[in-house]
Amino acid sequence: MKSCNSCGKCCIKYSNGALSASQAEIEMWELFNPDIAEYVRDGEIWADPGTGKLFELCPFLRKTTSTKSVVQYTCDIYYDRPDDCKYYPSNVQEMINDECEMIEAIDLVNLKKSQKALDIIMIDSR
Repeated sequence: MKSCNSCGKCCIKYSNGALSASQAEIEMWELFNPDIAEYVRDGEIWADPGTGKLFELCPFLRKTTSTKSVVQYTCDIYYDRPDDCKYYPSNVQEMINDECEMIEAIDLVNLKKSQKALDIIMIDSR
């Protein structure tokens, strides 16, 4: 299993209402990160502060280009992102379904072993 290459597939797929934040996360943003909290409407995250409509993409997702001209993404609120983001990917099957670029063909041979590898990789994220 490869480390995350910042391809952005997960952020793109789970934008526009597919993510949630707990009430505790929202309250923390309201207290300490009002610049994040302004994108919350009626408990839903990543809504336009003006209209209340959900954005198609997370407003904190930034497209970058590496030295190899490969498109990558960064997160402006990485350390304050919702738990839904922190815990993705949670399992190998989810990665397969989402065509995550971390997964390799060899990972499909032994899913239990691959899950253990994923759990180790994700320790710092979670």
